[in-house]
Amino acid sequence: MTSSNRSLYRLVRDQTGLDVYKCQACMECECVCPEEQDVPLGSLIQMVALNDEEVLTSRTLWSDKVLAAARHACQHGLDIARIILVLREEAKARGLIGP
Repeated sequence: MTSSNRSLYRLVRDQTGLDVYKCQACMECECVCPEEQDVPLGSLIQMVALNDEEVLTSRTLWSDKVLAAARHACQHGLDIARIILVLREEAKARGLIGP
């Protein structure tokens, strides 16, 4: 099965061991680098859970400032930076290029 045939949820889970369904939707992560985001981090996680592939072309995904800040953005231990890195690789594999 190619990665494009798997849901984004499974892709992230398989490659990181992280379960985005464990997101508490507390939105504490939403205040990270707001000027660099078109999709707030909490929404990015929800997009993965819902298999919304538009996340793969969001500015948020490609911002190095957001990536650095995302390492400690989740107060509940979800490593958002690892999720972003997996999504970046998936976007590249599908021939999508960041802004």
